[in-house]
Amino acid sequence: MKKGFTFSCLLLLSIQIVVAQPERWQQRVQYKMNIDFDVKKHQFNGNQIIKYTNNSPDTLDRIFYHLYFNAFQPGSTMDVRSRTISDPDPRVDDRIFNLTPEEIGFHKISALSQDGITLNFEMVESILEVKLAKPILPGKTTTLEMSFSSQVPLQIRRSGRNNAEGIDYSMAQWYPKLCEYDYQGWHANPYIGREFYGVWGDFDVTLNIDANYMVGGTGYLQNPEQIGKGYTQNIVTPKADKNGKLSWHFIAPNVHDFLWAADPDYTHTSLKRPDGLTLHFYYQSNDKTKDNWEALPAIMDKAFNYINKNFGQYDYKQYSFIQGGDGGMEYPMATLITGERNIGSLAGVAVHELMHSWYQMMLATNESLYAWMDEGFTSYASSRVMQHLIENKILMPGRVAANPQAGNYAGYFNLAKSGFEEPLSTHSDHYQTNRAYGLAAYSKGSVFLAQLEYVLGKPIFDQALLRYFNTWKGKHPNVNDFIRVFEKSSQLELDWYKEYFYHTTFTVDYAISNVSSNDNNTLVILERKGKVPMPVDIVITKKDGTKLGYTIPLQIMRGAKGADLSNLNWIVSSDWPWTNPQYSLNLPVKLNDILNIEIDPSERMADIERINNTWNNPLNAK
Repeated sequence: MKKGFTFSCLLLLSIQIVVAQPERWQQRVQYKMNIDFDVKKHQFNGNQIIKYTNNSPDTLDRIFYHLYFNAFQPGSTMDVRSRTISDPDPRVDDRIFNLTPEEIGFHKISALSQDGITLNFEMVESILEVKLAKPILPGKTTTLEMSFSSQVPLQIRRSGRNNAEGIDYSMAQWYPKLCEYDYQGWHANPYIGREFYGVWGDFDVTLNIDANYMVGGTGYLQNPEQIGKGYTQNIVTPKADKNGKLSWHFIAPNVHDFLWAADPDYTHTSLKRPDGLTLHFYYQSNDKTKDNWEALPAIMDKAFNYINKNFGQYDYKQYSFIQGGDGGMEYPMATLITGERNIGSLAGVAVHELMHSWYQMMLATNESLYAWMDEGFTSYASSRVMQHLIENKILMPGRVAANPQAGNYAGYFNLAKSGFEEPLSTHSDHYQTNRAYGLAAYSKGSVFLAQLEYVLGKPIFDQALLRYFNTWKGKHPNVNDFIRVFEKSSQLELDWYKEYFYHTTFTVDYAISNVSSNDNNTLVILERKGKVPMPVDIVITKKDGTKLGYTIPLQIMRGAKGADLSNLNWIVSSDWPWTNPQYSLNLPVKLNDILNIEIDPSERMADIERINNTWNNPLNAK
């Protein structure tokens, strides 16, 4: 059955959406950590108290922690994976294998207890396996206390010391982190350098470090009057302890990770927006950074205006852009980015990592299972943001693209034709090549969204994207949660779309097979050459320059797309059953009056062979 185009448009305007939070349970955690840092040895001692609430219906008799720094040791799973995969990440390659004892990372657990009872545990490389003294019953809370010592590895991937630009400490994945337990059970995956998943909770972190260091990261600084360093308007002399250290006390509510970075040469600036959000910027000021980092705050201020309107309101009152790491890597309320870039590159990486605050930090998918819902959705969104900045001359110079997602499509087409593609349903750790993982997560993931915009029509798609954010922020949505929101917003069946693009590597390829005269009409034969069925948009350009638009719904959609980008008065044609390889479209136009016919001129359908999408009338060739 087919629903009319006009009905779909009215549906968009008339439905009153009531956003209800889903009922799925999720665990809850409260971290309190006190860290004493030795910058001479690149080591620290820590005390960690966790209050862990079991909101599941299951009784837990064991728990697991991530010990990420242990991956930075010769012979580790991460090291072996890097040295044996066919296309190693050049940032890693054999660098872990060649680390000296002073350069490796480690976590050593000296004590661990549950509600005061000493626990037995086993360290299995980057995972700590713990047998509980007493099971945690459904709905109950237990207290876990740990003492540990750690060494910061030489910076290789994301975290570590002394990065290539001379930043002392990029402290990501730096503490014993409780593994997540959800409706699929425990997620105690060893660290091989890809994605992360964490428990929603509150962090209270006190960091004691030499007084000459500037620190920035996740969380709100609680003691600016003791720190000084530009965190308070008053002139304050920092109050170091007898060991020459300052205590930085941070609180981070409702996040699932905690990042910090430190360097004695950081320049710290900030910008407070009218909505109360403060943007912080930490960088080493020199000839390679100064001008571009001074220009960045105004650009990111304008970016936030567009992002909040189109992707959902940012939930926190602070965000920090921090020079550090090995490229760009996102965390709650902050990002690490390498800083010696031109302004276009610096703004591009800043926008991309910021958009992860929506697609992972507030919509906290298990990115190990759904890397594409993190990286792909972020790539889609950041392309739109960058296009906005360029179109409005906020970021110059730049070229306004007809399709801001064109680069993402090109990456996906490269993957689809390479012979190396693996389904999006592949766990991120288990892709057989870095190339397949990267292009699937970033490129195909972004195309998943951009092509869905084509399927639904942009106004309904934009409405659904906001509804997805408002429905699932603060939770762990999966692919089915996502697609159900879009079904509810569009009143269309979309399970076919999810199944084809998530579970298979089948591709889209439609063609104009034949065009012929049919009395005073024109008969167009369309052919589905690829295995993936799609609704098809057809635009007919007449000799006088006028255009006709037809949209052909898939029968299994149980309806038609809504309004879209074009100003054309689209005609909804009869449904195309997905089993039928061909479709006949009878146009009320004489063949001689047609200049050309094109499938999907917007180029949002991921058609891998567009050469057969256009028919030019030889009768009207010049």
